[in-house]
Amino acid sequence: MYESGENYLETILILKRRIGEVRSIDIARELEYSKPSVSRAVGILKEDGLIVVDGSGYIELTEEGKEKAESVYDRHQQLTVFLMETAGVSHEAAEKDACRIEHVISEDTYQGIKRFLKSLKIPEDAVH
Repeated sequence: MYESGENYLETILILKRRIGEVRSIDIARELEYSKPSVSRAVGILKEDGLIVVDGSGYIELTEEGKEKAESVYDRHQQLTVFLMETAGVSHEAAEKDACRIEHVISEDTYQGIKRFLKSLKIPEDAVH
């Protein structure tokens, strides 16, 4: 999956948790993208079986979509904490960089980071 698709899935997950029901306009506002761009992406995610859109335009993640979104979100959170702890950067800088890294990091490196964070005994709520 492309980085942009992962970003859309993660955004849908975050918005769902924050506001409950999600429509394309909510995604456009959150990401500051044009409505046509979001509409195109939603169509692709729908074709790929990662989301469903009801007759009122509300978007739901499918099981597969939810698993992918949660995986990306978890990577984002873990990497943010990792960067703050190891590089001593601000939350804002760590978030921005984690958003880029989460799409290209290998599974081995990611698992190593998770083990490292666990060894630091960082409270679970600091990661999520």
